[in-house]
This record gives sequence, C-alpha cells and structure tokens, in this order.
Amino acid sequence: MDNLLIELKKLIPQLPQEEKNRLSDDVLDKLHSIYPFNKFEYIISHLIAHKIISIQDYYNIRSSYLNRNKYLYIFEITAPRTFGENWAQRHLNEVVPELQRPSTLLDPGYSGEYDFWYHGIKIEVKASRAVKRGSKETLIMKALSYGSPFGFDMNFQQLKPKCCHVFVWIGVWKDRIIYWVLSNADVVNNPHYSKGQHRGNTGEGQLWIKESNIKEFTPYEVDVRNILNKIEQKYTESQLMTSL
Repeated sequence: MDNLLIELKKLIPQLPQEEKNRLSDDVLDKLHSIYPFNKFEYIISHLIAHKIISIQDYYNIRSSYLNRNKYLYIFEITAPRTFGENWAQRHLNEVVPELQRPSTLLDPGYSGEYDFWYHGIKIEVKASRAVKRGSKETLIMKALSYGSPFGFDMNFQQLKPKCCHVFVWIGVWKDRIIYWVLSNADVVNNPHYSKGQHRGNTGEGQLWIKESNIKEFTPYEVDVRNILNKIEQKYTESQLMTSL
C-alpha cells in the first residue's frame, strides 16, 4: 500500500492546481471510503481523467502492485478461526496432499487434538500473518511485505506440544509465505516459547516470531516441496530423543 501511494503521489504535481487541491493529504485523509472505493481509486481516476496516465500505464501499475501483494487477499480473512483453521489447514493440504485428515479409523485415540496424520505422525498446523506492530489500522492496511523495515508481530498460539509430534507453521507476508517445520521438542525447548498462555490451560503455550528473532528460526525453514521430508525428519528426531 505504501509503495503504491508513493508511486501515485509522484504523479499528482502534473495535475492542474484545482485538481492537486482535490488530492491533497488533508482531503485524502478525510476521504470517506467504502471498499472498493478508496483513496487509491480516487487518485487514479483523476490521473486518468487528465491524461496524466494512460490505460496502459494503469495496467502496468496494477500488474506491479499485484506482484508485490500476491498474498494480500489472505489478510482479508478477518476471523482468526477462519484464517488459522480453515485457510491454513486447507492450504497445507493443497501443497502436501499426502497428509490425511485424522480419524478414529487411523488413530483410535484421536479426539480432535491435532490436524493431520501421516503414517503415524501427528501433525499440528499453525499460521500467522506479519502486520505492523502498534498499528491501529485494519488488518489489510497494516499488512507487511517480507523485508519491510517496520517491526512486526507473528504469534503462534495455543501450542500443545504433547498433542502432536510435529508442528508446521505458516508465516504469511503480502509477498511471501514461509513454512517452518518443528518437532514438539523444538518448540518446548525454544527460549521464546511461553508456557501457560491461558490461566488453567496446562500444557498450552505460545511463541512470538518478530523481526528481532526470525533468523533464529532459519534452521526450521523449509521449501514447500520439502515439507513432507522435513516432517518425517523431525518425527524421527523426536522419537530418538524420546528413546534416550
């Protein structure tokens, strides 16, 4: 969003003075917006009307914006449960179709405590989105690109290491999705893991990934094509540690 606004504002000085007044910061800040009519559409319509940009210019701006924000639509999912469960689980199953939905036929002791099953491996999926820390804007307006200079908070919560063997975490930026695969031991032993997220909820915790610690999770980062192999590797590691 910030890049698009900067790009458009560079063109405003080419307009007649009366039109420039209509596109001043004061006017844009007070502009009443209802999706999809907002200050971006307002500026672009004036630029096209006065032939500052052509339709082809608009197409180029649009294409560039879409490339920079290909995952922005995920920030439109406002309900945390819909994002964390419906989108994240469906997305992971699309990129790793070998994962099975658990049932008592696969695991007689299953009671909804994990998300996927793969040859005896219990897998829990968690997802979070990178948003500008401290911003009071809407979720889509405070969404960040990977490598943004702004501080961000990415909270992986309601973690129950005793209920699964392996975690798959999905981090979403406007322009990138990152996957981390961790064993339950990796989570429990991580210095950033906080136990007791909710009072009375024993065995449950949370972990924050921020710009200050994200590099510490590089060893767990995995290419989408290697998620399944990493799940198997982490399961083997956890079993070896348990047997020691």
